[in-house]
Amino acid sequence: MRVLILGAAGRDFHNFNVVYRDDPASEVVAFTAAQIPGIADRRYPGALAGPRYPDGIPIEPEARLEALIRARRVDQVVFAYSDVSHEHVMHLASRALACGSDFVLLGGRRTMLPTAKPVVAVCAVRTGCGKGAVSRRLVELLRARGRRVAVVRHPMPYGDLLAARVQRFGGFADLDRAGVTLEEREEYEPHLEAGSVVFAGVDYAEILARAEAEADVLVWDGGNNDLPFYVPALHLCLVDPHRAGHESRYHPGEANLRMADVAVIVKEDTAAPAQVEAVRAAIRALAPRARVVDARLPISVDDPEAVRGRRVLAVEDGPTLTHGGMPSGAAELAARALGATLVDPRPHARGSLREVFAAYPALGPVLPAMGYGAAQLADLRATIDAVPCDVVLLGTPVDLRRSLAVRHPVTRARYRAEAVGRPDFEDLLAGL
Repeated sequence: MRVLILGAAGRDFHNFNVVYRDDPASEVVAFTAAQIPGIADRRYPGALAGPRYPDGIPIEPEARLEALIRARRVDQVVFAYSDVSHEHVMHLASRALACGSDFVLLGGRRTMLPTAKPVVAVCAVRTGCGKGAVSRRLVELLRARGRRVAVVRHPMPYGDLLAARVQRFGGFADLDRAGVTLEEREEYEPHLEAGSVVFAGVDYAEILARAEAEADVLVWDGGNNDLPFYVPALHLCLVDPHRAGHESRYHPGEANLRMADVAVIVKEDTAAPAQVEAVRAAIRALAPRARVVDARLPISVDDPEAVRGRRVLAVEDGPTLTHGGMPSGAAELAARALGATLVDPRPHARGSLREVFAAYPALGPVLPAMGYGAAQLADLRATIDAVPCDVVLLGTPVDLRRSLAVRHPVTRARYRAEAVGRPDFEDLLAGL
């Protein structure tokens, strides 16, 4: 059977490693790439692909799907990336079926690795629900119980795949040595600031062995709205009332909610009561056996007086605003609460940032912190410098000042996860 895997440099590699790499009945002829710039037109290395693929496996643009199916005589197309609408998935299925190929979605029974240590998986129905903040709160509570905890992050291998086979980050210097992208820093830095060790990479069986050697409990900090890579002892799925209705419209977020042990309604401090009740009704319909935790993500600003009443450029988490579909984030909310005037960055966008705004016209007057490579990072800096503002307010989890020197004063908007009522996060961890 000749297989083509549709991916975005993450789930696709994992599915290959655990299902297809050693399967003599299958031959993976190519991966395709979507969502992330700069990951197509390279190869999954032979050293990762195994002895059946000494020359590695090509990674092609998804736009070439039909041509690839015909040229490589593909029998089976496997969909393997996340946070896309059900309609998007089925359009790809239709394209594959029209070419005569099967279209496949792999489930958890084949792709979740069993573990020797308990795993607490933090997942979501959409990108940008606050998984990082909830993960950090759970780590804090587990440590207070005397547990040794390792954070395992969903893959983000946007650079040298072989060098990223198993990554262990114990401090900021490790991030510098690995040359990680801004998007990776957004996920890793807050955990490092909290004193955690973070594992990530490409080969999650090897990553699991390394993490289990150091920890009593693993916290899986999921990516986008993807399913866990490890069998969870406790599976949390975050639900965002600011996007009420999305629980049943996006893949694989709906599956995440349906299989979850716990549904966490986040952002109740900034959402309207009707939005909160709408997602509560969705949880009852889709996951009636799940425990429900109500939670807030309160926002604080490092230097509120620098923001109050000023002209502010709000810089938000990139993936939350792009494929997560949120028009804005923590920085805009904090700026408006302090009576600031938001300066629209769109007329001042430079280089690839113009393309981002064109691709996501629903974005509000905020700047997504895009930095998938050095060139895009330079465009981000040029855009920030071009905006006529008094201060830059960072709503992204990463401190951009570690990566960029900009001409404006900078302060940060931060948020943390707090449960409201019972059960709370500590109740969930009983027995772990």
